[in-house]
Amino acid sequence: MALANPAKRAVANPLALAVLSCLWERPMYPYEMTSSMRERGKEDSIRLNFGSLYAVIKSLEKHGLIAVAQTEREGNRPERIVYEITDAGRREADDWLRELIEKPVKEYPAVETGLSLLAMLPPAAAVELLQKRVVLLDAEIAERERMLEGEAADVPELFMVEFHYKQAMLTAERAYIVGLAERILDRAIGGIEMWEGLHELLGQGLSMADIQRRVSAGDFGQEVADLLS
Repeated sequence: MALANPAKRAVANPLALAVLSCLWERPMYPYEMTSSMRERGKEDSIRLNFGSLYAVIKSLEKHGLIAVAQTEREGNRPERIVYEITDAGRREADDWLRELIEKPVKEYPAVETGLSLLAMLPPAAAVELLQKRVVLLDAEIAERERMLEGEAADVPELFMVEFHYKQAMLTAERAYIVGLAERILDRAIGGIEMWEGLHELLGQGLSMADIQRRVSAGDFGQEVADLLS
């Protein structure tokens, strides 16, 4: 089953939805929005950059999703603009959020890219790197568990859903990476013979072009040929 294509939106940066969410609560000025997102740990799930925030705000305003509510000045400080969400912005935020929750879309995690090209590495090197990744995953999972027991202990679960989701994803990733490394070590992963054979040839000083030419000439077994086809 194909994953859904996200709807084309006038402002597609996920930070825009975070801005709409802030203004859905009440009118705010930009620094207030940033502080609110950081206090609630939204940096864990939304890339938050103060420079990008201003560009997103201007784009949302241009498309009528937010508007200037008022301007304020305190003493000699620069004037600050307070923004509010419009009716169109409320509709956009509601539709966008529903889409994000309901429809799975294709994403491109960096680790998935790395795993898709794993055959470029010798099996032993792949195992070593996978094991190092597990150490880093363990550290991150443990740190997040400490946060749950400490500063986040009294935060209602409703406001920590994305944190728990991330923890579950990290735990699942760790389990898969551990299992993959073990299957490579045990030579139980499918295609291990061709994988080892390829890197044995590379270790003998043959280039990929040499190997491919000799595969075409029928000099190697079908397993290596399958890997390079």
